[in-house]
Amino acid sequence: MTEDSAATLPMQTGPDTERLDLPAPGPGRGRWLALAGLIVLAAAAAFLATRRAPAPETAVAVAPEAPFAAQDVVGLARLMPRGDVAVVAAPYGSGDARVAELLVAEGAQVRKGQPLARLDNQAALESAVLAARAELAVREAALVQVKATVASSRDEARAALDQARSAATEAATSLTRTEALHRRGVATTATLEAVRASAEATRLAVIRAEATLARFTPAALAAQPDVTVAERNLAAAAANLARAELDLARALVVAPISGTVLEVIARPGGKPGTEGILTMGDLGRMRAEAEIWQDRIGLVQPGQRVTLLSRAFAAPLSGRVDSIGLTVGRQGLISDDSAANTDARVVKVRITLDPEASRRAARFTGLEVIAHIDTAPGSGAAATPKAAAGAAP
Repeated sequence: MTEDSAATLPMQTGPDTERLDLPAPGPGRGRWLALAGLIVLAAAAAFLATRRAPAPETAVAVAPEAPFAAQDVVGLARLMPRGDVAVVAAPYGSGDARVAELLVAEGAQVRKGQPLARLDNQAALESAVLAARAELAVREAALVQVKATVASSRDEARAALDQARSAATEAATSLTRTEALHRRGVATTATLEAVRASAEATRLAVIRAEATLARFTPAALAAQPDVTVAERNLAAAAANLARAELDLARALVVAPISGTVLEVIARPGGKPGTEGILTMGDLGRMRAEAEIWQDRIGLVQPGQRVTLLSRAFAAPLSGRVDSIGLTVGRQGLISDDSAANTDARVVKVRITLDPEASRRAARFTGLEVIAHIDTAPGSGAAATPKAAAGAAP
């Protein structure tokens, strides 16, 4: 049979058998089939090449209209206020206290130390302060009483000394007269001895009275045991009052920084959780924190120009590299690209926005943007020493 001849093959379709004529394969048709297979394999290889994942250092979704040079560094970044977002939590030691009243709303401008919220334990803490003040007043009165008692004892000691001196003077005069009478034989020896003993007793009484009065000198008055105990009790009462006033201050939540209230988390009647009562930040000076692939961080220097891209802005934001992190960590910002590397090792780079860009970015705290760092010579690296010296951590 030749190449162009047909082979007759039977085909069972039912009780009767029909004959189906198919062309028989030959050497010419095999060559055509092999050529078609090679074409299919080439098309599949081209398709797989177009689906190849991007390199790790550029594994971010970049806007197609952004022209990047080969030496430029690109990374994902997020917008944040200066000093990052501050989470205002309930004061330490507030226990089971709940929010009684919110004193600010989202978007409010507040100053450092300004009250933000009031907790429901304020009434109980105020009562504790009143009790501590009353106790302090009692201790103050006790100290005054003790000092008055000591002063009275001092006056009594002074009077006793004067009396003892008077008696001693009289006894000394009597002794002189009795000795004269004894020499003339008028007074007996027994009388003389009795007078001498009385004079010695009055002399000792003067010494004892002088010692008693010496304990009440102005220098030794504060060292009296009763006065010392009363002063210690007064100091303890003052400490209790200070602690009660400190506890009362914890019933009021105040702003830790000056800035803008970004989000109110806890509501009146709710117990503040680990996420805090509200968040705030200083939107007057916005910054960006970019994550740069570890193999590209060597190209980044403080002072280099940075362009931030996002579809949220009609025009890119501009700024400069402020500082470079000192540690390598795991990537925290994830691109929308399904082929991006989600387990990259990156270094955080902080970027200070220009004043106009900061004003435009103030409404988008936490927005994810694409940071394009211009590492070409003359792009700002010449200012590296000054920028590095003044870089904020």
